[in-house]
Parts: sequence; C-alpha cells; structure tokens
Amino acid sequence: MLQLTVMNKTMRRWSILFLFLLAGCAGSSSPALTVENYFRALVAKDAQKAIGLSCAAWESNASTDADTFSIYPATLENMSCQDAGTQGDFHLVKCTGKAILDYNGEKQTVDLSARVYKVAREGGEWRMCGYQ
Repeated sequence: MLQLTVMNKTMRRWSILFLFLLAGCAGSSSPALTVENYFRALVAKDAQKAIGLSCAAWESNASTDADTFSIYPATLENMSCQDAGTQGDFHLVKCTGKAILDYNGEKQTVDLSARVYKVAREGGEWRMCGYQ
C-alpha cells in the first residue's frame, strides 16, 4: 500500500510538471493571435502590453499607436485574423473587422483588412513588427 501511495504522488508531480510545460508552449501563441492581442491592447489603452507584443524595431511605432488610442474611446468590431503565409523572415497576417475611434463624437474607422501585418519570432515569442 505504501508503495502505491508513493507511486501516486510521483505520478501527480509528473502530471503537474507536464501541465506547466504545456502552458509554457501555449504562451508562444500564433502570428494571427499576436496581431489580435496587439489591437486588443491598444483598445484597452494598455501601452505596455502593446509594446511588449512588438518586436524591437516596431516598439516606437507601437508607442505612437498606443498614444493615439489612449486619447479617444475605441472599440473593435468583428476582428478576426488569420495567418497568410511568409515573406522573408516575417509571417504575414490578414485581418477582417474594424477599429473604431471616437474623435469627440465623430467616428473614425480603421479598416483592419486594408493592411497585411508582419509578425516575427523574437525572444522566443511572436511579435508584431509592422504592416505593408
């Protein structure tokens, strides 16, 4: 009986370790999810998260985007992003939907489908690196 109890504890420990490893892999997400999370961070006025989701070369642009979104109320409408191939070192992402900013009662719409977003692996994570 004692041997069975020790075996059960060992199995539980390995199961917990395995779950932590799986959770770590899930954190790397996908290029499409990275772009979606970037826009969600902008709308939530979370500049640090938007910058954190950006590659080093895009951080100043992410800061500018965050400044713009922080001034005005914003929402996302029907946003969905999908992987769209590669171009050199970048994974390309196409999105549908809109970001809507309220400039003092006047709605300004950003058509998310008007651009192809570039995402790269940096620091072990997918990062937003701009658009075409």
